[in-house]
Amino acid sequence: MPGIGGSGDAHWQTRWERADPNLVRFAPSSWDEPDLADWLAALDQAVAAAPEPPVLVAHSLGCLLVAHWWARGGQGARGAFLVATPDPDGPAFPAVEAASFRDPPRTAAPFPVRMIASADDPYGTLDHAAARAADWGASLVEAGALGHVNAGSGLGDWPRGRALLSDFLASLASEDRVAS
Repeated sequence: MPGIGGSGDAHWQTRWERADPNLVRFAPSSWDEPDLADWLAALDQAVAAAPEPPVLVAHSLGCLLVAHWWARGGQGARGAFLVATPDPDGPAFPAVEAASFRDPPRTAAPFPVRMIASADDPYGTLDHAAARAADWGASLVEAGALGHVNAGSGLGDWPRGRALLSDFLASLASEDRVAS
């Protein structure tokens, strides 16, 4: 789940999708004029179409989408990997374009969540990320100074991010084995 603009060709999400056919992008009506109701419906469709419960990989506004989704009863996900969660009350948040995403829930997720935060993200501070992680029952990884962890950060394929996702997936598999 990309944020506004849909994560262009140089963004790690797009690069990961090209390299892994198991990664499927959800499809809202507009990447540039995000509407929470539309994005929630698109996420519902994507999860319902998945052959097995998916792990949601979200960036920026997509992170707020996932939180709104679980708070509104969204079901069927195995976990969520949230990168660069923005602060809707922060000065850089696109308040007009993303107004419907404001006021994200403060309730814990019904599935495991791992958040990745940058020390110098203009859209959300580490303090904000830590507060959301506490609210959502998420584990938090401070990834260093990576800006907004987007194409502008110059991460390319972002191998460290792939390793963090692989670690999260392994932890989910471990939980599945313990639960059975």
